[in-house]
Amino acid sequence: MKQGNDFMVDMLDFDLPEAEDDVLWRAYKPTAAAAVEGDVILTVPFQAQTRGTRPAVAADEPQAVYRIRLRAYGDVALRVSVAFAGDVWEDSAMLDLDPALALQPLAVSETNTGWEIRDAPPAGQERGVLRAEVRTADPPTRTWGGTDLPKPQETLDLTLYPDGTTPIRFAAHDHFFPLKIESLPIAFVSREGKPHRALFALHSEPGECFAGTGERFAKLDLAGRTLVLENTDALGVNNRRAYKNVPFYLSSRPYGLFMHTSSHIRLSLADISTRAAQGLIEEPVLDLFVIGGGSVERVLHTYRRLTGFPPEVPLWSYGTWMSRMTYFSADEVREIAARLREGDFPCDVLHLDTGWFAKDWVCEWEFSEERFPDPAGFMAKMREQGFRITLWQTPNIGPGNKLLEEASARRYLAPLKPDAAGERAALPEGVPSDAAAESDFSAQGVAGQIDFSNPDAVDWYQRMVARLLEMGASAIKTDFGEELDFNGDFHDLSAEKLHNLYGLLYQRAAFEITQEVTGDGIIWARTSWAGCQRYPVHWGGDAACSWDGLAGSLLGGLQLGLSGFAYWSHDVPGFHGLPDFMASWPSDELYVRWTQFGVFSSHLRYHGTTPREPYAYPAVADIARKWLKLRYALIPYIVAQAAKTIKTGLPLLRALVLAHEEDPTCWHIDDEYLFGSDFLVAPIMNAAGIRNVYLPVGGWVDFWTGELIEGPCWLKEVAVELERMPLYVRQGAKVPVYPKPVSSTADMDLELAETLIFDTGYHGISETIVGSITGL
Repeated sequence: MKQGNDFMVDMLDFDLPEAEDDVLWRAYKPTAAAAVEGDVILTVPFQAQTRGTRPAVAADEPQAVYRIRLRAYGDVALRVSVAFAGDVWEDSAMLDLDPALALQPLAVSETNTGWEIRDAPPAGQERGVLRAEVRTADPPTRTWGGTDLPKPQETLDLTLYPDGTTPIRFAAHDHFFPLKIESLPIAFVSREGKPHRALFALHSEPGECFAGTGERFAKLDLAGRTLVLENTDALGVNNRRAYKNVPFYLSSRPYGLFMHTSSHIRLSLADISTRAAQGLIEEPVLDLFVIGGGSVERVLHTYRRLTGFPPEVPLWSYGTWMSRMTYFSADEVREIAARLREGDFPCDVLHLDTGWFAKDWVCEWEFSEERFPDPAGFMAKMREQGFRITLWQTPNIGPGNKLLEEASARRYLAPLKPDAAGERAALPEGVPSDAAAESDFSAQGVAGQIDFSNPDAVDWYQRMVARLLEMGASAIKTDFGEELDFNGDFHDLSAEKLHNLYGLLYQRAAFEITQEVTGDGIIWARTSWAGCQRYPVHWGGDAACSWDGLAGSLLGGLQLGLSGFAYWSHDVPGFHGLPDFMASWPSDELYVRWTQFGVFSSHLRYHGTTPREPYAYPAVADIARKWLKLRYALIPYIVAQAAKTIKTGLPLLRALVLAHEEDPTCWHIDDEYLFGSDFLVAPIMNAAGIRNVYLPVGGWVDFWTGELIEGPCWLKEVAVELERMPLYVRQGAKVPVYPKPVSSTADMDLELAETLIFDTGYHGISETIVGSITGL
């Protein structure tokens, strides 16, 4: 029940029964450095340590020698790689290298204290830019009295300059006395005589802030947190679990670290040791991209240059998506569509969740013949009315699914390992209890998820999805993908390496076939890992219909935007009820406040376990209508901002630090955000309608009144009526808006957009064309 409060326990798990014979090996001083085909290779001995909380030299173990490779990508990133067993994963599905990010040849020279590593100098120059220093000389000491403490062991003292200026030092001397370690610069752990897992530590400075790591439902500054990067069904947005882990963090110094692995990671950011950002990777390979650039946006831009840029998404996707769990028939959907149009609620997408199959939740990629007798005709008619149809599906196939026999026989589902017979696989979250038998995958002798590491399985899956798209569906909801049966014998990867990567392979398959068939690159996805930003859009999972759920959702969205993603959405007004999961409805106030938040998100989707249509909330339907009309008026702005976003390191919904990183307060603001470059949005997260608002440096125009406020400043106890939300626009901003009311984006011609200028001539939204359209 207690933390070990010790590196060997809390970081390395040496207290676990399975670690009984594990051995820690720590890096010593390099014995050689050489330039080899543009890289620099360090020859480094590793020394085994005794067990216990005060490890010392294990004198009976000979040293092991490994080669650490340094490689430069342009003038902004360094890659540090070492394989203690196996090989470095040179080119994985996570990587999508920008061709312009060319390899920069490195040169090495010996100095009085060790080695310098510089860019190989251009012709006519003597020395290139400094990229790394290796210190082998011992730090100076002065003995002043007798002591029986052991001398410190050798260590790897390596400082990187990824952009030529920002020093990033591996944590070379992080101990109390030599036997009490808090972190190690580079090390590995062996099990049964073989390298088993690897670790690293970079020095953390006092006051340094950290962010990123995926959709983390946590405070913006992650300093003082130890995280496990292991995808799982988070079951909400108010806990430590995460649907979307990303092996990347951002430092306020600024620099970024991309851990190129799909294995599980324990990442401790100035926590187990406040002097170190350290990680334990559950495989015997380290492959680290250390990224500089001078600003957090440039760091994120380079991360995208390594792992891929988000693409453009279609215009219709910026409209309202309407859904619930679930619509069950074409007649029901037609009625929903008619009521939305009659009520003048603009909408582009009607989403069919789990109920469009012959049996609810049993995904066979075919419509129920009884409830959707003419799916192609149905979707064509909806399209004529300005509605797109999107479809839910899952990669899980179990007993009762007619595809099981074929999928098993052709190995589209991985067979279970021989020693896994009889073991019960976990029930995928969200599956009703009466479907439990259909998820008893162990009984069928195969893992229950499509094996997307198998090209034949990918082709089979894409052919099924293509039929639906050709029939008229506009996009696929790639739900789940966080869980994997570790008993499965998968085609191309071990379950341990496939687990976190599974969502990337799954989403790539759906995205690529959608783009091929429809011309639009878009899916609706939940899980993530590095590279998934290439396959938008992602939403925030199953938030509770509560103020906590609203706040937790925003936390996750901010962190995901600091992890390389451009687009992000969430279920309005939360997914599940409290206290009754299926039957508790959100309050009218929460419905409106979450709608306001959704309007100022990259994508706006209503979804949940009870009706979400605005007319189902008659007391506030008029307010919801006004905000949906505001959303459509702002679509030209959103499109313009998205076009800039996908060429930079920026998300649409962005933490204040992306524009104001020099302001230390902004590293701790996580209940407001910038929407694009010009709007500052401060959602109301309580029934009282009161909150504090922080405005960073610059002039800010009150969206409602036109009042100009100079930042930086705090606005205390800002009270707003339900129809309004604290909303500010950067002084001088020129915001394109659509000047006509529409039912969907099918009615839009973006060439007709007009510009609102937020300067001294702006006196509040009610006096503009947008005010006329919306009634706000």
